[in-house]
Order: sequence, then C-alpha cells, then structure tokens
Amino acid sequence: MSKPIVAIVGRPNVGKSTLFNALAGEKISIVKDYPGVTRDRIYADVTWLNYQFTMIDTGGIEPESKDLMLKHMRAQAEIAIETADVILFITDVRQGVVDSDFKVADMLRKSGKPVILVVNKVDSFEKFMPDVYEFYNLGIGDPVPVSGASRLGMGDMLDEVAKHFPESATEEEEDERPRVAIVGKPNVGKSSIINRLVGEERVIVSDIAGTTRDAIDTAITWQDKEYVFIDTAGLRRKSKIKEELERYSIIRTVTAVERADVVIVVIDASEGVTEQDAKIAGIAHERGKGVIIAVNKWDAIEKNDKTIYEHTKRIREILSYMPYAEIVFISAKTGQRVNKIFDIMDVVIQNHALRVATGVLNEILMEAVAMQQPPSDKGKRLKLYYITQVAIKPPTFVIFVNDKQLMHYSYTRYIENKIREAFGFSGTSLKFIIRERKEKE
Repeated sequence: MSKPIVAIVGRPNVGKSTLFNALAGEKISIVKDYPGVTRDRIYADVTWLNYQFTMIDTGGIEPESKDLMLKHMRAQAEIAIETADVILFITDVRQGVVDSDFKVADMLRKSGKPVILVVNKVDSFEKFMPDVYEFYNLGIGDPVPVSGASRLGMGDMLDEVAKHFPESATEEEEDERPRVAIVGKPNVGKSSIINRLVGEERVIVSDIAGTTRDAIDTAITWQDKEYVFIDTAGLRRKSKIKEELERYSIIRTVTAVERADVVIVVIDASEGVTEQDAKIAGIAHERGKGVIIAVNKWDAIEKNDKTIYEHTKRIREILSYMPYAEIVFISAKTGQRVNKIFDIMDVVIQNHALRVATGVLNEILMEAVAMQQPPSDKGKRLKLYYITQVAIKPPTFVIFVNDKQLMHYSYTRYIENKIREAFGFSGTSLKFIIRERKEKE
C-alpha cells in the first residue's frame, strides 16, 4: 500500500520550510552517506499517531516580481493538485490575506482535492485569533492556526490532514498486480519505452482510472501476467508544467516511486550515467523499491567488445550505493532487449517479496560471525544473538545484539553480503534494523 502524499503550497516567506522541518523532525529524508543523492529537501516521511505519509514541499523558487510570483504560485498549485492526496495551503497571519492567496485558493478549490488552509506564525492564539478569521474569506474552509517556529497547533493540523487519508482497506490494497514506475531525466526515452512495451503485439493494454489520484495507470499483460505501469499517461502527454524545473520532475518521480513495487530507472546511453541519474535512482533506493537500470539508446553507441563492461563499471561506480540493481542495455527505438525487461522484472518482483525462514537466517548469521569476528571497542565485543525477517517489499530484517553502538555500518554490510550470497536478492535493497537485548533475556 503506498503512503498518502501531502503537498505544501504557499507564497515565499510564509514559513513553509520552518513548518516542513518541524514536521519532518530530525528524520530528514535525505540520505547522508550517498554521494549524488539530492540535498535540497523536497520530501520527507512523516509519522503521526498511526499514520504515515510522504510530505512534499512544492515551493523553493522565489520569483522577484509580483507577476512572476503569481505564475510561480500557479505552477506550485498545479503540481500539488496533480500529485497530492491532501494539500496544505500555507498562509501568513502577519501578512494577512493577499491577492495571490485568493487566486491560488480558486485553483485549489476547483481541483476537488482536499485542501487544508493553514495560517502560520500564530505564536499566540489570544493575540492573533481575530486576524485568523480573516482567512475565511478565501472560501476554502476553516483556517487552522499554527506556528511552525514554536510548534503550536501542529497536532490539530495533522488531525485534519489524516481525516482525508483513504481508509487502509482501499481497492489498492487488494490489487496484487505488481506496480512498475518508469523514471529518469527528461528526454531519456521513458515514453518510448512505455510505447514499445505497450506496442508489442502480444501485450494487452488497458487503462485503469487511478483509485486515489487522477493518474491513469496502464495495465499491461505479458505472457499471461499482468503488470500495472504507473501514470504512463503522464509520461505520454508532456506535463503541463515545464520539466526544466528539476524540482518538479523530482516531485513527480517521488510520487511515482512511492506507488511502485519496481522502479525502472532509464539512463541515456549516449550521455552516460550522470549526477541527476544518481539523484533519481537514490529516491528509489531510499524508498526500498526493486530497481532495474535500463540503459536506453544503446543502438546509438559505437561499440566494441568492452563497451558493455565499461558502461556497467561506470554505472556501478556512480550508483555505488545500490550494487544490487539489475542493469539492462536496451533500445526503445529498435526494440532491442526491451522484452527482456519483463523477465528481469519478474525476478526483481520475486526478490522484493521474498521471505526467508528464521532458522536458515540464523545459520547464515552464525556462520558469518564465525568467519569474521564482530568488532569490539574498549574491551567490549559485539554479540549477535538472533536475526529474523519482519517484512517484505523491501525484505527487512531485525538483528538482536548486545550493544547497538558496536554494530558498525560495515559489519551490517558484511552480514547483508552473506545473506545475498545465499539468496541473491538481486534487484532489491535489504533493510536492517538493529535492536539491543540484554544478556539475560
């Protein structure tokens, strides 16, 4: 089940980022140790009571003039309307209601998406309540007073947000078909790949209206198996929003990846793998999805017997944080190896949902510990008691140890490699949670 997406919209200086940071808490969604993964924080995972959602900040570009301002606000609103399940419209009690607030409110109201009107910078309810009432004039419901800086009113705001989340028993839940997202920089050939997959004679295509969003997903049946390609309509029609703004394409990517089981990251062979590719792949990695790297336009490359090897090596270097990703060299134009994507997808889908018996895991753990002694510090040695798999998509393991501080990243990586040696798990990341247990337990 994909997490709901909540988008933040609002003029510059209304305190969007303060609010974003207050909600994201210290759990910043951006991964520290991977080079090339985006640093400007656009999205974060938020947990509130028993709800989990992904929050997206649509803003960030600050136009100079009044006219540009409105254009920018409209673009933000469009993105929010297109991708979000719930929209947080942020205004500023100290600036009061301004003209562009009305215009954006109109757009949001017409969208039919749930909108929560948030009035920020209300550091004292007694003092500012009369000013808050002015925001009723926007005509999008009750204003929710908050202060991002002093974290007042956050709970009430999140309660409002959560009211609009789909009940967990939505139709998406029962849909067992694997969901696939095709992502990548503009012009790497994402839509040609879709059209090529759709265009195969043996493929049956049907459009499904999106359950929670207006995206049109495409069901593709290949050799009696059905796959759902996410919002391929969005790929086929050039988005209304200009793709130049990198931030916007990243937001679309986050939304697509969030809903997918398997992500196909498309790279342009003639350009080779770039920093931007690393950012996009990083989103899929961080979200624990199955990953396939499709190197497109392979027909356009001068080749000798080392070309594939050199390209693979370069991809592995730049995407060093995801050595498990499957790589396939294709040409959407000629159709070369495009069908192979289905075979690789099947493997990745299987691995992404693979469960390993606890007994077998513990045998591997004991053997690994015997082969390479766990690290020690100031005379205290790490002990690993037990491992068990607690989830799939991605496969997630809990390891019980005597002291969390001693369990270095590198030793976790070593255990991961041992598990991969035994079960492959190609195409999917693995997640490890380290828990402490006292000796006596």
